[in-house]
Amino acid sequence: MACSIVQFCYFQDLQAARDFLFPHLREETPTGAVRRDPSKSTNWEDDGWGAWEETEPQEPEEEGNICKTQKASWLQDCVLSLSPTNDLMAIAREQKAVFLVPKWKYSDKGKEEMQFAVGWSGSLNVEEGECVTSALCIPLASQKRSSTGRPDWTCIVVGFTSGYVRFYTENGVLLLAQLLNEDPVLQLKCRTYEIPRHPGVTEQNEELSILYPAAIVTIDGFSLFQSLRACRNQVAKAAASGNENIQPPPLAYKKWGLQDIDTIIDHASIGIMTLSPFDQMKTASNIGGFNATIKNSPPAMSQYITVGSNPFTGFFYALEGSTQPLLSHVALAVASKLTSALFNAASGWLGWKSKHEEEAVQKQKPKMEPATPLAVRFGLPDSRRHGESICLSPCNTLAAVTDDFGRVILLDVARGIAIRMWKGYRDAQIGWIQIVEDLHERVPEKVDFSPFGNNQGPSRVAQFLVIYAPRRGILEVWSTQQGPRVGAFNVGKHCRLLYPGYKIMGLNNVTSQSWQPQTYQICLVDPVSGSVKTVNVPFHLALSDKKSERAKDMHLVKKLAALLKTKSPNLDLVETEIKELILDIKYPATKKQALESILASERLPFSCLRNITQTLMDTLKNQELESVDEGLLQFCANKLKLLHLYESVNQLNSLDFHSDTPVSDNDLAILLRLDEKELLKLQALLEKYKQENTRTTVRFSDDKDGVLPIKTFLEYLEYEKDVLNIKKISEEEYVALGSFFFWKCLHGESSTEDMCHTLESAGLSPQLLLSLLLSVWLSKEKDILDKPQSVCCLHTMLSLLSKMKVAIDETWDSQSVSPWWQQMRMACIQAENNGAALLSAHVGHSVAAQLSNNMTEKKFSQTVLGTDSEALTDSWEALSLDTEYWKLLLKQLEDCLILQTLLHSKGSTTRNSKVSLLQAEPLPKLSVKKLLEGGKGGIADSVAKWIFKQDFSPEVLKLANKERDVENPDEPKEDLLRLAYEQFPCSLELDVLHAHCCWEYVVQWNKDPEEARFFIRSIEHLKHILNAHVQNGIALMMWNTFLVKRFSAATYLMDKVGKSPKDRLCRRDVGMSDTAMTSFLGSCLDLLQTLMEADISRDEIQVPVLDTEDAWLSVEGPISIVELALEQKHIHYPLVEHHSILCSILYAVMRFSLKTVKPLSLFDSKGKNAFFKDLTSIQLLPSGEMDPNFISIRQQFLLKVVSAAVQSQHSVTKERDPSEEAADIPGKDQDWPVLAVDLAHHLQVSEDVVRRHYVGELYNYGVDHLAEEAILQVHDKEVLASQLLVLTGQRLAYALLHTQTKEGMELLARLPPTLCTWLKAMNPQDLQNTEVPIATTAKLVNKVIELLPEKHGQYSLALHLIEAVEAISIPSL
Repeated sequence: MACSIVQFCYFQDLQAARDFLFPHLREETPTGAVRRDPSKSTNWEDDGWGAWEETEPQEPEEEGNICKTQKASWLQDCVLSLSPTNDLMAIAREQKAVFLVPKWKYSDKGKEEMQFAVGWSGSLNVEEGECVTSALCIPLASQKRSSTGRPDWTCIVVGFTSGYVRFYTENGVLLLAQLLNEDPVLQLKCRTYEIPRHPGVTEQNEELSILYPAAIVTIDGFSLFQSLRACRNQVAKAAASGNENIQPPPLAYKKWGLQDIDTIIDHASIGIMTLSPFDQMKTASNIGGFNATIKNSPPAMSQYITVGSNPFTGFFYALEGSTQPLLSHVALAVASKLTSALFNAASGWLGWKSKHEEEAVQKQKPKMEPATPLAVRFGLPDSRRHGESICLSPCNTLAAVTDDFGRVILLDVARGIAIRMWKGYRDAQIGWIQIVEDLHERVPEKVDFSPFGNNQGPSRVAQFLVIYAPRRGILEVWSTQQGPRVGAFNVGKHCRLLYPGYKIMGLNNVTSQSWQPQTYQICLVDPVSGSVKTVNVPFHLALSDKKSERAKDMHLVKKLAALLKTKSPNLDLVETEIKELILDIKYPATKKQALESILASERLPFSCLRNITQTLMDTLKNQELESVDEGLLQFCANKLKLLHLYESVNQLNSLDFHSDTPVSDNDLAILLRLDEKELLKLQALLEKYKQENTRTTVRFSDDKDGVLPIKTFLEYLEYEKDVLNIKKISEEEYVALGSFFFWKCLHGESSTEDMCHTLESAGLSPQLLLSLLLSVWLSKEKDILDKPQSVCCLHTMLSLLSKMKVAIDETWDSQSVSPWWQQMRMACIQAENNGAALLSAHVGHSVAAQLSNNMTEKKFSQTVLGTDSEALTDSWEALSLDTEYWKLLLKQLEDCLILQTLLHSKGSTTRNSKVSLLQAEPLPKLSVKKLLEGGKGGIADSVAKWIFKQDFSPEVLKLANKERDVENPDEPKEDLLRLAYEQFPCSLELDVLHAHCCWEYVVQWNKDPEEARFFIRSIEHLKHILNAHVQNGIALMMWNTFLVKRFSAATYLMDKVGKSPKDRLCRRDVGMSDTAMTSFLGSCLDLLQTLMEADISRDEIQVPVLDTEDAWLSVEGPISIVELALEQKHIHYPLVEHHSILCSILYAVMRFSLKTVKPLSLFDSKGKNAFFKDLTSIQLLPSGEMDPNFISIRQQFLLKVVSAAVQSQHSVTKERDPSEEAADIPGKDQDWPVLAVDLAHHLQVSEDVVRRHYVGELYNYGVDHLAEEAILQVHDKEVLASQLLVLTGQRLAYALLHTQTKEGMELLARLPPTLCTWLKAMNPQDLQNTEVPIATTAKLVNKVIELLPEKHGQYSLALHLIEAVEAISIPSL
């Protein structure tokens, strides 16, 4: 219980505040100076302490060092104030200020902490050249009765070099400005209401005191409080409804002109003081001489102390009762000429005047109120010493003064004398801490009859002086008046010590009693670590060592702590010394603390702990009853009981006890009340579970079960009224305690009966023991499954626990549920180790049936032998309600075990594709509770997660559901899957499972959209759903939840860039790469087409009925995906079709990287407006004849798509194989020519034009055999023939004119002139494939002749071409 320094707040970004206040510190260090710039550091902790300590000024200093020092010690140059309620901090320099407000945030370590963040920053100066000299953050009390103790708001009071004092809100809004003196404001100080500690202490009023170089102005706190509230209300009204010229209430103040003193630096307003008669006579004699007269009642005076020079410390006394002038326009308006001389409208109320009035106020400063002269009564004359600051103690009796000689002087305020001096504290910053004694911790006095129950008398108060020496980077705490140093901390050299000396303004003697706000007394702002700290001082440090029993006791406790840390070979000697120390401690609470530390020691053996506790217990019992603390006695007794229990359990566990009788299957069947077939089924299930489960669990060989150190044992258990309870401990600690008690018993290595008797006699309830036993059993599953004998041990243990008193109520009726067995069933339901849970449930069922039979036998008082007994027990079991619950639980656990085995199994198929990180995530363990709370879809959802992890195709699910094939025995995974299907015929119905798989895949794809294969697999599962109602609902939910936002983003992006966007833009706008976006659009098209197909077929199919297995009828939880799907509305088919057209267009643009295509330009305004609306809503869609301009643009687009599709399939110039091209885009590619014709139908474009273009492109790329097939689809053969004639001409022109062979030239000369001219006009460069054999071209010409009618104008040209082709082909033969 020593002094401590505690961090209670951090700065979120103090560098931002520094850069705002000191812009020049943002600059780099001078050239050639290689040093770190703290402003560029991302974290205060990045710079070590050493780096900052190097910045201590040195003589002489260089320019670089000055810059470096300033960067470290910038806070010393600022005006700093923190509200005592810690809800606002103001940092100001020159004209600028930053207001910081606290916010609760999570740190990097995940711990919630308070952080100061910038709430407002800006300039405060109104007049040119004025700077901030002083600031205060004053919290104002709320006047609401329901207030929680926090202030209503905080006012920031700022003093300027111009003499103005301005008042601001937390948001930097100016409330009020007062010009009280034309000299600069030196210091602002505040005093708030405190309840007088003694009846004789004068009650002090609240006030704000303002120090000028030759005057002090004090503003009455009540008047200021009311004015500030009024101003704030007016600002709020003005902001809401415009300017309102309403004056605030009057502001009362006093102005004293301080005389007979050279310079004043700081001041302290002591408040009203009343002299005693003796002091009154002494003062009257000093002032008026021997013949002075005095009044009967001593006058009340306000005392002020100033520090500066000549005198170094001045004491001023102002008599109370003089008229208080008022600062307000209201007072000025109603005052007479006489009062006008006394009252003064000293300042403007900024915020309610027009601009002209404000300008007038600024140009013509108000007339100053003359100060009332106040001569210095006396002082501490020291011509060479100059005071720098004064700090008044919280109880107004002491004041600490710092000077330029590096001294800190303690003054007695009432007597006006220096009573103590500290040397060597240059530039010291000082503050006070007042600690109130806790009456419950008061040291007992020997005179009292019963000192330990004495809470009489008022609490004592201790004053501690806190001195921060920045030159040495040390913070010290001193006990006053003449006490020692009680604490010292190294805190760094650039901190600021803040001591407000006030609390919340606006409280009075009534409200302050019921209102205890959380305020701090002192704090240290550390800019290096970016933290705010406070100092905690315990009261007992103020007590002198001679009189303090507590101090002696604390010394003994420290000595004991040191002794416990030492390694000593002679434990007997250590034990004796510890006994002496603990017996020497007088104070009961400290004695208890010492015993706790001894019992928590890891070095002392058990025997030492027992002997020490026993010795203390014996000593306490031998003392007189009156002087013994009952709490300590009870504490010792309880700890001694725990030590004896630990010893007994250890002895039982260490005995060489072995029951080596092997357990046969028959014995096990009888024990568990199962027939042979049921036992074999149970063993087979557990064997499968064990095989799959061993792959996923890891066990370390050095795990020691059943061993628990005494220290840990004592930490886990506690006595409460002779009942032994377990403290709130973690699950692992709970299992460790259970293992200590039961692990050896479960292995048959310890006597079960003895252990149960020992634990029962120690005071542990059967319910607690059952809980511990089950926690061990359920957590040590692997060991239990490997050792069948442990089942018998559990049976014995459970039987013994059930027979204990208060375990099962004797009045329990078989028709009601027993709380005892319900506790066990709940443990099994919550267990995630299903193998152990199933075994324990079988044991529990068996023991429950056995006990039920025994109780019924007793009840009926009859003994039936042979077969009649079995018949009777069967009828009894059937009648027991608990038995029905057991049977239900066994079925649920068996189902859960099969499901868990499946989820732990790993597929034997090797995957070609890479495994995603999402698929590598482990599946959570199942429990009956999780399945019961997972809703109707919980079982299918867990299997879907497993299928996603294994990445099985939908076909595997289908195959596993069929009958077992004799020729092809199942793979293990399919066998387990079939077993799950049999166990859950309703929950894992194929459509339900496909729906959940579909949803799982799309959810995982949404987490990582780059994994396009997940989305493709999701669509595959969607297509495998047979029921159109489910298919429709799932598809619609997928579209609304995951797709429509990305789809619309892709549309707008492609429309903006007018082509297939680059990877960077795709990632920025859609959140995936360009290749992933291509696949995404293709899958969206599949989904929309599936949605339309489902809509067509849903009318023919009935809505499915979703059943649940009997064992799982009580499931609760979220609604399943399939149920949600069935709740979806009917889609509006034309709207889905409209979206599928857009999707096809986008897919084509991305698939073929088309350019100069704006997808939305292919639609009119109706079409555009209908996009991305709810697919179930009825939208206004384009109808009737489309504008020819749109049709023209659409036709161009479709022809582009066909050209690109043919090029991607048949281009000869491609540098890579088609297989590589296809590998880029997951999933099968569309039949684009067919899709283009389908789009033409919907876009009102002539389908024949698209077909003809397709034929032409195929011939263009030399794929004549496919083109001949495609011709069959064309309706207008004549137009097609004309187009193909041109293509034939291009081929011949290339063969004759571009090859330039001798034979070609001769042939050209023999051709008809018209044909030559026509051939020369052809441009063979349009041909994509020029390597077509002439025989193929001959076929093409013949095809053209077939298609052209004889009367056609180009028929003769075609005939000439036949001749030409034949002529070319003859030489080649």
